[in-house]
Amino acid sequence: MNLPETGRPVAELLADVTRMKAHDLPVRGGQVTAYVYDTGRPEVHEAAAAAYFEMLEVNCLDPTAFPSIVEMEQQVVGAVADLLGGGHGIFTSGGTESIMLAVKAARDLAGRTGGNLVLPVTAHPAFHKAAHYLGLEVRAVPVDLETFKVTASAIEREIDEDTVLVVASAPSYPQGVLDPIAEVAAVASAAGVPFHVDACVGGWLLPWLREAGASVPAFDFSVPGVTSISCDLHKFGYAPKGASVVLFADPAMRRKAYFASAAWPGYTIINATVQSSRSAGPLGGAWATLQALGRDGYAELGRATLEAARRLRAGIAEIPGLRVMGEPESSLVAFAGAADLDVFVLADEARKRGWFLQPQLSYAGIPANLHITVTGVTLAGVDAMLKVIAESADAARRRGPAVLPEGLVDLVAGMDLEALDDAAFGELAAAVGVDLRPGAGQPEMAVVNAILDALPAAQREAVLIRFLSVMYA
Repeated sequence: MNLPETGRPVAELLADVTRMKAHDLPVRGGQVTAYVYDTGRPEVHEAAAAAYFEMLEVNCLDPTAFPSIVEMEQQVVGAVADLLGGGHGIFTSGGTESIMLAVKAARDLAGRTGGNLVLPVTAHPAFHKAAHYLGLEVRAVPVDLETFKVTASAIEREIDEDTVLVVASAPSYPQGVLDPIAEVAAVASAAGVPFHVDACVGGWLLPWLREAGASVPAFDFSVPGVTSISCDLHKFGYAPKGASVVLFADPAMRRKAYFASAAWPGYTIINATVQSSRSAGPLGGAWATLQALGRDGYAELGRATLEAARRLRAGIAEIPGLRVMGEPESSLVAFAGAADLDVFVLADEARKRGWFLQPQLSYAGIPANLHITVTGVTLAGVDAMLKVIAESADAARRRGPAVLPEGLVDLVAGMDLEALDDAAFGELAAAVGVDLRPGAGQPEMAVVNAILDALPAAQREAVLIRFLSVMYA
């Protein structure tokens, strides 16, 4: 029974929470190189948690009822605008919502219900999600397979009279490289099309890396033709999730992101975000984090992050069979393996040693690889990380690539997944060694990743949806 007959004591509840988290990856310390961002400063996280809790029950639905959210949002959005060359912004729940609003604003500015987005294949899937929700087509442009950057000429060839938005990344998540923002902005502007810079990862990182001495090309509103920018604060702003900002160069375009409805007899509906009722907790957490760190704190974190990323790239390049992909200007590092070194097996070996390296599947000519997000806390453990990567690479080479049961990929590729119920799919997952039941612990994923890697994108998506369905069955 999911709901107890009577209320339970708080201590008992918290003990249950601790039990349920027993197999979670750690959120502090830098051994998880994706999903979480750690300053290494407990007092900052404590300040954010306290402010988050203070604002937890404040509802952002009506800023006239809770004027505190207006003052906080003005300060948070203002800090991002100050860093990125101006603009008029909205505080959102994360990069996906920021991107959704940027795409909606561009579509509505064009005065149409359809159209297309032109973007690199390395652009975040949130743009595909926004296009799916908003009835738009995605035109994905290949990137150079040495630099992993899109070219402005390739973008220009895909723009037509139906294009409502052009997109580039600063940086793209997979390899941490910056697309040529100024060049893409020029072709978008010449075509009269809005241009969005996805700086969800880099918006609150790249300026501090530049201040620390990194060579970072202009990517913000200082570039003519940039009309909107997304910037996550729950990444390198180190705020609690979910906290992001979307900025527009023109306040008229920001208004196109809003939604209002008077076609009912109830309370007034005017929303700046996709959500209506939402807790002000994330806003309070973001505000407190920015205030607790200040410019000096972020500058220091930028210096530590830059040094850690340089040492990590150099160290990986010295490990036999591994190569860093491209020349990342950010602190995102991806590396691929030689033919005799399965990176999916390497990831499983690293997880056995207490480190999470994020697997990335092959796509559009880019090989399978592992991704590391270097944060402020990484510098203290970069030598330990390199030692684990080297040991895991040796172990992966000895083990050899993930062995797939004969005919399994063809079986999955030809399977009608909709004909399987969740129980049957769970049995299929168990047959390749993946136990999806709650409390089963961290699974080895090399075989699953190898299967996914061998499938076309559409079939990968179908399999992933079924995995999620089984996990929450």
